[in-house]
Amino acid sequence: MNTIKAKGTVFSGENVGNRFIGIAWAKKQIREKLGFDPYIGTLNVRLSEKEAKHLKKTLQDSKGIKITPAKGFFKARCFNILIMSKIKGAIIIPEKPDYPPNVLEIIAPTCLRKALLLTDSNEVEITIFLETNIKA
Repeated sequence: MNTIKAKGTVFSGENVGNRFIGIAWAKKQIREKLGFDPYIGTLNVRLSEKEAKHLKKTLQDSKGIKITPAKGFFKARCFNILIMSKIKGAIIIPEKPDYPPNVLEIIAPTCLRKALLLTDSNEVEITIFLETNIKA
């Protein structure tokens, strides 16, 4: 199984992920393509510049799972993950020109902050599955 590990720091976002995950078409595609009903919200993780460059290159060369948007939204690619070796979820990478390359948006079927007792500035490790046929 082809995987890559990444480490980053938890930080509070602007609640954009909450709004996106709550949209019916996004929720439906996540359920169908990733195999779980997402908790309404994302866990934001900031990577170091070096780690972000390496990860971005690896993910660009990988197919990922495509999220097809409704009109007015950006496309996205997802990758199944295991966060802190405990909880299955996915990273969502919006195909938005100004999206920060060092930020990962993580979704899961549960509130990751509560389940893993995370607060801002905690470090997390993520295992990313590069194959697209793995259900979270």
